Amino acid sequence: MIRIKFPSMKRNLVAILRGIKSDETADIVDALVDAGFTAIEIPLNSPDPFRSIEIAVKRAPKGVLIGAGTVLSVEDVDRLDGVGGRLMVSPNVDSDVIGQAASHGMVTMPGVFTPTEALVACAAGASALKFFPASVLGPTGINAIRAVLPKDVPVGAVGGVSDDDFAAYAKVGVRTFGLGSSLYKAGMQASEVKLRALASIKAYDALEGNNT
Repeated sequence: MIRIKFPSMKRNLVAILRGIKSDETADIVDALVDAGFTAIEIPLNSPDPFRSIEIAVKRAPKGVLIGAGTVLSVEDVDRLDGVGGRLMVSPNVDSDVIGQAASHGMVTMPGVFTPTEALVACAAGASALKFFPASVLGPTGINAIRAVLPKDVPVGAVGGVSDDDFAAYAKVGVRTFGLGSSLYKAGMQASEVKLRALASIKAYDALEGNNT
């Protein structure tokens, strides 16, 4: 089993660009990076996702983690590696997919909802866990499951989470968030994405212990 460590970032925020088109990618990536995001996920059920990921990888400065979401097969993992993606996010736990991604040196963040799924993902070598949909479990539910998980595996909240929720999750020790529709919706202009990204950065930095 290979476990790629989740990278140390100033802010554990992942921008989820579901539905983005390849000709929009460069401007949106620029907006997010300018705002302070250092991790970007393009789900594979977006139009021409691997082209968009390739553009994002070339556009983003060194140190920005770029990858794919909704990764469901080892073939998808290999294609992701081929365009330079270093982050693999999935909605489920598939040990083969996690292992293949780790063999390529990717950070892996599979989706989990139950203690069983979370522990299987940990055993498969996941870099971090994506509790999804987090809005259903809420901070209390995630915190209860965290009690039985390895302390060295980061836990993230994704799905129905916005900057308005950061403080509630932070109270139970969750400091990693995936932001989808609260940050980006298909067709949104880069200028609006940047405004939303700046608001998310401000809210994150307001959390105790993260002021700079």
